[in-house]
Amino acid sequence: MANDLKEFLTTLKEKTNIIEVASQYISLDRKGGTYWACCPFHHEKTPSFAINEADGFYHCFGCGESGDVIKFVQGMENIEFMDAVKILAERVKLPIPQTNFDGAKTAEQKRKRDAVLKILNDAAHFYLNNLHSGKAGEHVNYILKRRISAEAVRRFGMGASLNFNDLPNYLLSRGHQRQDLIDSGAVNEVNGRLTDAQGGRLIIPIINAMDEVIAFGGRALQKTDFAKYKNTKETLVFNKSKTLYNINLLKKLRKQQTINEIIIVEGYMDTVSVYQAGFKNVVASMGTSLTQEQARILKRYTDNVLISYDGDSAGQKANMRGLEILKSAGLNVKVVPLPEGLDPDDVIKQHGAEGYKKCLNSAMPFIDFKLHALKSAYDLTKSEDKRAYVAEALKIIKTADSAAVSEDLLKSLRAETGYTYESLLRDLNNSPVEKKKEAESVPLRNDTASALVKASRFVIAAALFKARFSNPQTVMEIPYRSDVHDVIARYIFGQFIAGERVHTGDLFEFFEDDTEEYGELNKILDYCDGDKFNGAVAEKYYFDCIKALRLAETDEKIAEIKRKIESETEISVRKELASELQKLIGQMKKIKSGESI
Repeated sequence: MANDLKEFLTTLKEKTNIIEVASQYISLDRKGGTYWACCPFHHEKTPSFAINEADGFYHCFGCGESGDVIKFVQGMENIEFMDAVKILAERVKLPIPQTNFDGAKTAEQKRKRDAVLKILNDAAHFYLNNLHSGKAGEHVNYILKRRISAEAVRRFGMGASLNFNDLPNYLLSRGHQRQDLIDSGAVNEVNGRLTDAQGGRLIIPIINAMDEVIAFGGRALQKTDFAKYKNTKETLVFNKSKTLYNINLLKKLRKQQTINEIIIVEGYMDTVSVYQAGFKNVVASMGTSLTQEQARILKRYTDNVLISYDGDSAGQKANMRGLEILKSAGLNVKVVPLPEGLDPDDVIKQHGAEGYKKCLNSAMPFIDFKLHALKSAYDLTKSEDKRAYVAEALKIIKTADSAAVSEDLLKSLRAETGYTYESLLRDLNNSPVEKKKEAESVPLRNDTASALVKASRFVIAAALFKARFSNPQTVMEIPYRSDVHDVIARYIFGQFIAGERVHTGDLFEFFEDDTEEYGELNKILDYCDGDKFNGAVAEKYYFDCIKALRLAETDEKIAEIKRKIESETEISVRKELASELQKLIGQMKKIKSGESI
C-alpha cells in the first residue's frame, strides 16, 4: 500500500468515530468500555457483536465477522471498499487524494465491476429508447392497461425489449467485451449465441441506493409457460437478498423529509402503483423472503415497517420467518390486511388511494397478524377446529410483551370462540413456557485448531489487548505457527519501538477479506474481551503457551539435527552437529524448567 494512501486512511479513521457511524445502522448498548448489539451480519437474538471504540474495530463472537469502520460501512451498504471510503470521507469532509487505490489483486475486480455497471447502464438506455421508438406497441398497451402514468414510466426508467437479438448486438457495437456482457446478467449465452436475458419483456431497471442500475426485472406481455416476472441472474453487483426495489427513490425521499414508516410490497408493479397513488415510502422485496440484509437496509431509514403483501392466504401467511427477522432487527412491524384475493395494485384500482389508505390505517401488530393468519387455517364452526385453534392461539399470546397485550388478545379470542375470558386466562397461565431453542443463544464458534495454534493466538492477543503480563518486546521472539501471527507481531513491535499506540483497527489493512489470513485474524479477535486476560490462571496459561511454542520449535530443531547426523558421513561434520545437538538438548531442559521462557 502506497504511503500516501496509508496516511490518508489513517487520517480518515482518526477523524471517524466507529460508534457514531455504527449507531446510524444498529442499536448499541454500552457495557463498560465496549458497545454491544445483535450482529447485523447474521441472525441472532442474543447480542454477541462488540465494538471497541478506542481501537476502532468490531468483532462478532458468534459468526466471527470483524473489521474496521470502512469494512463496517462496506458490509452495511453492500458496496466496494472505495465506495465506503468515499462515504466516510464525505462525512468528515476529507478530500480524497489522487492516487491509485487498487492493488494488483483488486484491479481486475474493479475493472469487471465498472464494466458490468457500464453495460447495465447502456442496456437501460437502450431499453428506454426502444419504448419510445414507435415499435413497442405491445409494451405501451400493457402500460396503458395497467394505468401506469407517463410520469411513473419516466420515474422508474421503464423500457422495452423488442426481441432476443438487438441488445447483445448493440452492446457489442459499444465495445463491451463478450464475457463482460454475460457476467452482467443482461445477456445470456445459449448454444454459443448471445441473447437478451429479458427478450420481449417490459423492462423495469433495478437501481441501488447509489443510483446505479444493477439488474433488470422483466414482465412477460403474453401468456407464457415461463414466469410472468423474471429478474436477471445474480452477479457481481446484484444480490437479490441484499436488494430492495425502489431504494434509490426512497433515499431521495429521505433527503426531502423524515420517513416515519416504510411500506413493503411484493413486486415491481405493486411498487409503481403504490408510489403513483402518492405513497412514495414504498419498496419491494421482489418476491423473496425478507432477509437480514434487507432488514438492515430498512433500519437505516426508519424503525417502522408496514408489510403489504397480497390478500390471498398464501400472501398473508408467507414470509413469517422474514417478519421475525424484521422484528429481531429492532423494527416495529405491522401487517396490512388486504381484501381476500387482492394485491395493493388491485385495491388502488378498485378503491383508489383512499381505499388503500384505509388498509394501511388498519395495519395490525405482528402478534395480531400471527393470530389472524392462524385463524384462517381453522373452521371455527367445528368444535374440533375451534379447540385446536385456541390451543395454538394461546401459544402465540404467551409470547406477548406485556400483560396488557395478553389481556387484549384474550378478549379478542373470547369474542371469536365464545369461551369465557376466565377459562382462556386459566389455560394461558397453565400452558408451559416454550423453551428457547439452543440456536437463539449464540455460542462461540467451534475452534478445531491445534494446541500450538491456539497458543500462538493467545500470546498475540495478550500483546494486542495489552494484558499486564505481556511484554511487546517479547512478542517478536516467539516462534509462531503461522505467518499471520508473525505479521501481527511485527506490527505490534513496530508500534512499540516507534512509541505509537497499538491500534487494532489498523490490522485490517494487512489482510484481504475471504482469505485464510483474515480468518485467522478473526480467531485472534475472539480474545478481544479483556476479561480473558484477568487473573492468575490467564497469566499462567500465557507463560505455558510461550513454553509450548518454544519447546515445539526446539524439538523440531533437534529432530532436524538428528536427521542430518544420520545421513552425514564426514566425521568432523558429525562432531559439529553432535555439539549443536547437545546445546539444543540443554536449551530444552532450561525451557522445561522455566529458566528460559
